[in-house]
Amino acid sequence: MTRTVLVIVLLALMVASGACASRPVALPGATPATAEVRPETAVARISVDELAKMQAGPKDFVLVNVHVPYEGNLPGTDMSIPYDKIDQHLAELPPKDAKIVLYCRSGRMSDIAARRLAELGLQHVYDVLGGMRAWEAGGRALVK
Repeated sequence: MTRTVLVIVLLALMVASGACASRPVALPGATPATAEVRPETAVARISVDELAKMQAGPKDFVLVNVHVPYEGNLPGTDMSIPYDKIDQHLAELPPKDAKIVLYCRSGRMSDIAARRLAELGLQHVYDVLGGMRAWEAGGRALVK
């Protein structure tokens, strides 16, 4: 009987680990061709290099700093909204079908805010992986 239980437990673990591995996630430094969207949240994860490329062309997005407390901005930031109050500021954000790019100091707060906006129906939400730290690590300056 213990052998049967062991086989069942091993099969359950294999199924559970396979389910977790099937979800796509963006890796830091992903390029536009490899950046993935998490289907459960509809949030695209982009690198700071991808953000810099987006900023170099015609600007077709709103850049929002969601970090609290204030520690500076990335160049071109359009507004600052605390990550934990993002849903209270929907009227200040662009329409649901517009591009919105969120960042914070390290990526944790922007991840939370981005997932919340996607839950609220915003269709083109981007989260900058690594946030301001990754921006500075790439040799770029913050706006103080």
